[in-house]
Amino acid sequence: MNALVTPARPQTVAARPAPVAAGVRFELVKLLASWRARVLLIVCWLAPAVITGVVGRQSLLPSDTVFGRWMNATGWSGGLVVLAFGCEWALPLLTSLFAGDVFAVEDRLGTWRHLMIAVRSPRRIFAAKALASTVVIVIMVTGLAVSGVVGGLLAVGNRPLVGLSGQTLPPDEVAGRYLLAWLCVLAPTAAFAAVGLLGSVALGRSPMGLAVPALLAVLVAVLQLLPIPLAVRLALPSGAFVAWRGLFTAPVQTGPLVTGVLVALAWALAATVAAYLIFVRRNFADLAHDGSGRRFVIAGLLPLAAVSAVAALVISWIAPSGSGISQAKLERSLATAYGHLYRLQTDELHRPAVTEAQLQTTATCDKGGSLVADEGAGNDWRCVVSWRLPGATAVGSAIYQLDVTADGRYKADGDGPTEVNGFFLVRAPYGDAPNPLWQFDGSVDLLGGS
Repeated sequence: MNALVTPARPQTVAARPAPVAAGVRFELVKLLASWRARVLLIVCWLAPAVITGVVGRQSLLPSDTVFGRWMNATGWSGGLVVLAFGCEWALPLLTSLFAGDVFAVEDRLGTWRHLMIAVRSPRRIFAAKALASTVVIVIMVTGLAVSGVVGGLLAVGNRPLVGLSGQTLPPDEVAGRYLLAWLCVLAPTAAFAAVGLLGSVALGRSPMGLAVPALLAVLVAVLQLLPIPLAVRLALPSGAFVAWRGLFTAPVQTGPLVTGVLVALAWALAATVAAYLIFVRRNFADLAHDGSGRRFVIAGLLPLAAVSAVAALVISWIAPSGSGISQAKLERSLATAYGHLYRLQTDELHRPAVTEAQLQTTATCDKGGSLVADEGAGNDWRCVVSWRLPGATAVGSAIYQLDVTADGRYKADGDGPTEVNGFFLVRAPYGDAPNPLWQFDGSVDLLGGS
């Protein structure tokens, strides 16, 4: 009698998830297939060079922007003007257009089911989309950095740069600080990109997800204009967007910059984790999923608010009370900048050389008269700068009206005497140049000693 043979069951092999690298390549192809992305890439890599090249040859300069008044004196200032403009609006908008839409586009097209079948892992989908959007944003930021400085150098030349303490920085030193400044602003850019990912994940196909980083930028810009405590100001995710200026002072103002970078990285981490948790818990079988504003607030915004609250508490232990802008700080910064710039003007006018030690520059400042406390931001600061020339018995003096902003930057506008700060241009070896003592920018270290 023949024994019955039971046929062996075919073994099923579990499908392995697609590699993350393949997912990143696929997402990059999708992102760069959009005409919008291609146009923005071209703009980021070409427009700054054209703008800085043209403006650098004009007599009317964007003096309201930091380093803008030096655009016809050195090519490096053009790249720094692009950096300043990018930190105000361009970088948050770029993160909105890419990180803020990288997940929502699948909701609008209804392609989540196909993507899940192809990749088989929500975690790897999240990683691929986050990395792909990061790569595109970094490429665009690199374009802004390279294009802006190349256009300026080609149009104006590789000359020394006048820093925010009036010191003259040689081109090789400026190059290092320029690169470091752009690297530092990648931290707040990452924070805004992470918030964009969070909005894109939590709000689904709603266009509000696309606008979240831009709305955050507007909110932060408004808060920066208000007289808020210094600890709260430094706990905002955009701190490094302003604090990079401290790289161009003497000494370098590292406190606000390091604080801004750390706070921005904490925001980026918190927003990314929140977006990841919301994404992996989503029901991808629900084709009617349209995001949840309540979930966005509870699982997204509240953790970010907690990060800023903790950061403000920690910073309050090390930061001075008030605004961080005191009379003593302002007088010290103004006297230092004036001493450096007086030497620069002396060289441009071919006068006998003089050193800062010989000048013995001092400054006396008052804010709004005797009825107003000499502290904080405002355009009502009036300062008198005094100095001595070698061999002279008389003490020279010059008057400046200062417009001090809450982030520590100030613009000093000369108010006499005419022979010192009364003319806009002086004749330099390479042509007409801005009179360094007519108007100049400076910076107060908000975390420095009183």
